[in-house]
Amino acid sequence: MSGKKKSKDITPEDAVSLQEEPKHDISEDKIRAAGGRGVGRLRRCNIRMLIASVIILMVLCGVLLVRIRALNGKVADMTAQLARLAGIATQQQEQLRTLTEELSDAMEGTSASGENTAAGKGVGQASGESVEASTSAITAAHKVYLTFDDGPSDNTQEILDILDKYGVKATFFVVGNQAEKEEEMLKKIVEAGHTLGMHSYSHKYSELYASVESFAEDFTKIQDYLYETTGVKSTVYRFPGGSSNTISELEMKEFARYLDEQGVRFFDWNISSGDGGSYLFPTETIIENCTGSIERHGTSVVLMHDVSNKSTTIEALPTIIEKIQAMEDTVILPITDETTPVQHIQWQEE
Repeated sequence: MSGKKKSKDITPEDAVSLQEEPKHDISEDKIRAAGGRGVGRLRRCNIRMLIASVIILMVLCGVLLVRIRALNGKVADMTAQLARLAGIATQQQEQLRTLTEELSDAMEGTSASGENTAAGKGVGQASGESVEASTSAITAAHKVYLTFDDGPSDNTQEILDILDKYGVKATFFVVGNQAEKEEEMLKKIVEAGHTLGMHSYSHKYSELYASVESFAEDFTKIQDYLYETTGVKSTVYRFPGGSSNTISELEMKEFARYLDEQGVRFFDWNISSGDGGSYLFPTETIIENCTGSIERHGTSVVLMHDVSNKSTTIEALPTIIEKIQAMEDTVILPITDETTPVQHIQWQEE
């Protein structure tokens, strides 16, 4: 036992020493260096994430640009398809009126004098001026009436020049308050032998169709104005929106009966150019709309518009006339007292 110190012989100083935990000697510089390395790694990580985000955004922008270009192409295609579908829809609407047209054709076929066996004075034409139509034209199987609504306008003179170039007479359904700006055009329409028709004075649906009385007031105003300006008492009328419009709260046959009491006939249409809306139809579409179904009708009343912003209508008109004149047994005429009306509604009593 001698030479070795027993555990129970440990001195108080040794006990204190044994109770103290060993401590690691870490200096402040080492801690600062370790923190700096952590911040550096975090900064590099943030930079990498930022670069990756920028790259992802650039890729997404590129994809979006490609998609936008593709969508623009599709929108252009859909616009063209819409124009074609609108033309088809117009033709289908015309086919819905086939029964009315067939009735008109049957009435025409009962007598060869259905369009007046001798050339007579056209409705709304200057006194003493006759319709320039031969016997063969009057008895043609297909009679075409070109009509222009909403004028006169800045385009009227050009329309008159084109009609004159091809020796064609047409019918102009004019608006009174619009005509006041273009009175000279009214006189030129009549002097050129075209038919001058009425398309209301105000063209304001809410006022015009509010009652028979308001309609009568507007009618008297347009008829008197045209007579005072041109010396012609017009006896043909076209309802704004057509006789089948759904704007009026009254039945349109009430207004039709009023016109009949005044000795005036109203004319709708069975062929539409499609140029009445805000969309500017392509020239080719207007040509097809105006000529595509003529050979299916004995009487074709073609609706076009004499409005300043309808440039494609003016561009299409020469080709329309040429195509019609090239059709077999077909003639273009102005509306006269003897023209069988095309009407969308049945308004006469049974």
